[in-house]
Amino acid sequence: MEMENWNVPLYRAVRQYSSSNPIPFHMPGHKLGRGIPGEFLENLEMLDVTEINGTDNLHHPEGAIKEAQLLAAEAFGADKTYFLVNGSSCGIMASILTLCKPGDKIIVGRDCHKSVINGIILAGAHPVYVKPEFDNNFGISTVTAPSAIEEALGRHPDAMGVLITRPNYYGICSDIEEVAGIVHHKGKVLVVDEAHGAHLNFSDKLPESSIKLGADVCIQSAHKTLPAFTQGAYLHVRSSDVDLEKLEFNLRILQTTSPSYIIMVMLDMAREIMAKSGERLIDNLLHEIRAFREQVGRLENIEMLSKDNITGGEYDETRIVLNFKKAGITGFDVDRILRNEYNVQIEMADFYNALCIATVADRKEDFERLYCAVSEIAARFAGNPPLPDNIIKEFETAPLVMNPKEAVLNKGEAVPLDRAVGRICRSIVTPYPPGIPVVCPGEIVTENVVERIYIILKAGGKVNGLESNEEICVVS
Repeated sequence: MEMENWNVPLYRAVRQYSSSNPIPFHMPGHKLGRGIPGEFLENLEMLDVTEINGTDNLHHPEGAIKEAQLLAAEAFGADKTYFLVNGSSCGIMASILTLCKPGDKIIVGRDCHKSVINGIILAGAHPVYVKPEFDNNFGISTVTAPSAIEEALGRHPDAMGVLITRPNYYGICSDIEEVAGIVHHKGKVLVVDEAHGAHLNFSDKLPESSIKLGADVCIQSAHKTLPAFTQGAYLHVRSSDVDLEKLEFNLRILQTTSPSYIIMVMLDMAREIMAKSGERLIDNLLHEIRAFREQVGRLENIEMLSKDNITGGEYDETRIVLNFKKAGITGFDVDRILRNEYNVQIEMADFYNALCIATVADRKEDFERLYCAVSEIAARFAGNPPLPDNIIKEFETAPLVMNPKEAVLNKGEAVPLDRAVGRICRSIVTPYPPGIPVVCPGEIVTENVVERIYIILKAGGKVNGLESNEEICVVS
């Protein structure tokens, strides 16, 4: 059937991008199918089935899905693993709903993804935010210090548990083993949003996976760093302190009643690929990344994030963070140059940095094209004055004065950003990516918040959660 005259803008946009020979340093981790066996892609439509005899049922697995989840638990070192077809977000929300009743406290790293805030709103829980450490040079949050978790638990002994993000979007891994010891000593449950760490378990050259270092629950996005399809994720449990019946109930509420068998088959396939060949594939990937790092090290005005920048934690080398502060150009501008002039699409940018997700599906020539582009950009802006150090400062968390769910349920009004200072925020305002809120429901909109939003917008970044004409929804 001829499609020349069909009005299918999304189809055409996706096909145009994927057929343009791009270098995709972004998720999903299969990198336009390069990391998936060819015979699988040839018969993709044959896998789009439903719950019939022989294909099992995600919400009550007894056959093939149950077996696949058991194999995943074995491969990842968990007691029990659940397939997620609504992304890590639904696993995070289900975990919070399992831990918390309305009014219960939960200690949360403030660099959390917005799905954590959504889960807290759904549960009617009260967050106790813990501020992560900060690196002024790169302008990013780093580790969540164990001492900060211990202090929060001391102030709030009635908290039901702790939820932190590890690794963060930049590949920085907090000391989860020490955090787990502190949390368990207090008799609490530790949930780790490890959405960016599904690959960690398959190489001893990378930080260890949280589930093996003491996390009770660990949620991983397979589609971010493994050869899996978007929305595919795992929820791992390794604890006798988690109410599995309640967790499964919440997963049934949050996950679609029509789960994609294509996504689930790819979760099974990604596990098998990594279990059989993951160590070799990651060794090959690290070889290319280290060669790339050595080349970048010769560029005087570009810096690459490394383990030397991390105090009190570890670094996932597969996450490539390039800092352009010395070149006097923002990460947002680098993102546009890479895309428009070199057909290199990175995962995200912030004011100082350009961030690439590298996976086992990347090739030697991908890193060669990336270096060619970065080195030419470095040469183009040689001699530029560096960006000021004080533009992106350590973020001061806005005061929480109202339970997030209460704020959301209140009537709201949209007001211009510059008139919102002192008002209670009703929405989740989030630069996206990385999806870390600058202000959450129930928090006071401060001058710091407004300044941070304006900086991001002026530099060309995108901020989700704002109304039209740079307005923000506040409690009326």
